[in-house]
This record gives sequence, structure tokens and C-alpha cells, in this order.
Amino acid sequence: MRRSVARALIRPLVLAATVASIPLVDAAPAVAGGVVVGGFPIDVSQAPWTVALASRDRFGGMRAGQFCGAVAVGRSTVLTAAHCLSEDVLGGPPSRVRDLKVIAGRTDLLSPDGREIAVREVRVNPRYDVRTNSGDFAVITLAEPLPQSAVVTMAHAGDPAYTPGTEALVSGWGDTTGEGDYARRLRAARVRVLPDELCARAYPGGPDGTYQAGTMLCAGEAAGGPDGCQGDSGGPLVAGGRLIGLVSWGSGCGRPGLPGVYTRLSEVVGALEPPSGARQRARRGS
Repeated sequence: MRRSVARALIRPLVLAATVASIPLVDAAPAVAGGVVVGGFPIDVSQAPWTVALASRDRFGGMRAGQFCGAVAVGRSTVLTAAHCLSEDVLGGPPSRVRDLKVIAGRTDLLSPDGREIAVREVRVNPRYDVRTNSGDFAVITLAEPLPQSAVVTMAHAGDPAYTPGTEALVSGWGDTTGEGDYARRLRAARVRVLPDELCARAYPGGPDGTYQAGTMLCAGEAAGGPDGCQGDSGGPLVAGGRLIGLVSWGSGCGRPGLPGVYTRLSEVVGALEPPSGARQRARRGS
């Protein structure tokens, strides 16, 4: 599962718009074993916060227009990767994509299950750095609310779920092999949170990218294996029932020594919460 564009290069994991009317083939030569490379099928009820971003106008109906993952963090609030909503991906600003929707409660993208909910508003992190993928998140407001049971709790800074070695689950409908084999049904993979030092050694700068511990975390296995891939961008990384990351970028899918990189959720939580003074005024009713 995961990003987008070319996974052989440092890149976001989202589907290129050019695949809308041709077979879904990715140029990324990754090793693999399943989605979410090295993964297994799940029912959406096992990860109900996992939702899909879709536009049939832009990406065609083969996969209900799905091009990125996303995650429900509030009844009307969904997070995804900032790069998923770039003009390079959408062909223009999100406001011009008339049929931009979030698909929720659906395991099989082509089934009638669940709901397709229109997007009311998109807010891309103003600090998102296109060059480094730092701050790779965007906030989507839905036109209709989801049930509370579909919402996942966000992990704040200092949460033990960020501890290296913690088992986490990444889920989505992305490439299952790194060779353009996109999933129609939801899949997941078990990975482990990796130490920042290992991630920094894997991505010290240059063609494979630069890891920034303040805004990123990485997960997988040092020897390679389960991983997100193209089409999984913006999807959830959950540990201990709490959201700790959003699929963001990497080099290849499931490659030894090159783990998947995620937007660190503690940074997103900080950006979403009002300043402490504003919180105090709200509690006082001022």
C-alpha cells in the first residue's frame, strides 16, 4: 500500500491521474508480498476509520475513483496527506474537483455498501514542504457526519504508542506488490514503529529523501516486508487504538533498509488544537 507517483524514487504514495483510463501500472520496482505490501484482507468494520478519497471525473470508475487513503478523526473531520490534494494530483485546486468525495464504510470499492460523502472544505497544512514532504497533512470537512463509531482517537505527543517496537496497523486500497497490483478490497499490514535513528540512517538526504523526526515517523521492518505503497497515501497508521501516522512517502515498497515514512500525528494534533489561551477562554465562555 502506499504513496503515489514513482515509489522507486522518493515520492508521495498516491495514484497518478494518468492511470484513470489505462491499466494501473506503477513504475516503482518494489519487492513485495502483498498490500499495503505484505498485507492481508480485512473488513472495514475492523478499521472503520479508514476511508477513501475518490473522484470518478479525475480517476475513472474502475476503483470508484479512489486515488488516496484518509482517516476519520471526527464525525465531520477527515485527515489525509497534503500531497493527495495537490494540483499535480487533482489537475487543479480541490475546489474545482466537483465530485471529490470520501467513501466510508466500504470494504469493496465497487460495492454499494457504505456512503459516498461530498467534501465541504479542504484545508492543506500551510507549512507543508513539497520538497521534503514535511508537514504532509490536510484536513477535510465533510458535508454529512459519520457515526461516532467510525472515528479514531489521535495520539498526542508523548503517547506510548509512538515508542519504537510498538506494533501498528496500516490500512488502505493501494498497490499490493509494488508493481501496480491495486487492491479493490480493503487490506492491512502489521508493521512496527522504528527508532528515529534507524530512519535517519535510511533517509539521510539525497535521492532517497531526508527523514525529519520532528514531523515524521517511520514504520516497517528493518529487513523489509510489510509496507504501504502507491494509492495508500493519507491512510492511517494505528497503534494501541490510536492514530499515530498518515502514509506519506518512501523509497520503493517493502524494501530492506528503506521503511515507510509517515506524517507524525502529534504534529497534526498540535496544528489542529487552538492555542492554550484560546482553550482557556472557551472553557470560561468568553
